[in-house]
Amino acid sequence: MDDPKQADTRPVRTLIVDDEPLAIERLQLLCAREPMIDLVGTASDGAAALRLVEGLEPEVVLLDISMPELDGMDVARALAGRPHRPAVIFVTAFDSFAVEAFDLAALDYLLKPVAPDRLSRAFERVIARRGAQPAPGTGGTGGYVDEFWVPHRAELIRIAAADIDRIQAERDYMRLHVGQRSYLLHQTISTLEERLDPARFIRLHRSTIVRRDRIKALRHDGGGVWWADLGEGEEVRIGRTYLDAAKAMTGR
Repeated sequence: MDDPKQADTRPVRTLIVDDEPLAIERLQLLCAREPMIDLVGTASDGAAALRLVEGLEPEVVLLDISMPELDGMDVARALAGRPHRPAVIFVTAFDSFAVEAFDLAALDYLLKPVAPDRLSRAFERVIARRGAQPAPGTGGTGGYVDEFWVPHRAELIRIAAADIDRIQAERDYMRLHVGQRSYLLHQTISTLEERLDPARFIRLHRSTIVRRDRIKALRHDGGGVWWADLGEGEEVRIGRTYLDAAKAMTGR
């Protein structure tokens, strides 16, 4: 009997969407060299893309952002309302749309010119997620984000979720603390909490999420307030709403 947990390694049915013929040609060449990819079609505008998604049922759309009339963001929003929508990997020359792209639950964000190894890594993630969620991009058990792209100065920084020590809300932004550095991400804390694996992260306060393995101890100050000790003199106050979940870590 086959192992039900065995990875599904079928080539990924893929649609390319870009209004520039040379950009489509370059992606076609990259896809042709990648055995993980089954290229099923191309579209040169957003309206055609939506029609082809309906007819071809791709698993992934390689989607440009800057297109006339119906742009890539519009296409992604239209796909978001479908019950079995394909995963979206944005392919663009612009880095300024990354935050909005991930707000739309994009699987990845590739900057042109796309490097072959970068494309391969993106599709490795697609294959790894098969069977872990009901359908690409719809969420479900196992469908948690494992990396973020965050704006930093003149570039986009890739941050692995596993490297984030804690997350602190700052008005409309979340500050991701990674070692001695931190980065701002435009996202609500509730949305971020839903996207993070609860086996790795725990919310301790209405404005704080912490990576579980950073917590060294839980401390009661005698005045009705509990604190999570993160080591090296760093502590996070535990809100009453989240105290039971924090204590559950200790088996209590």
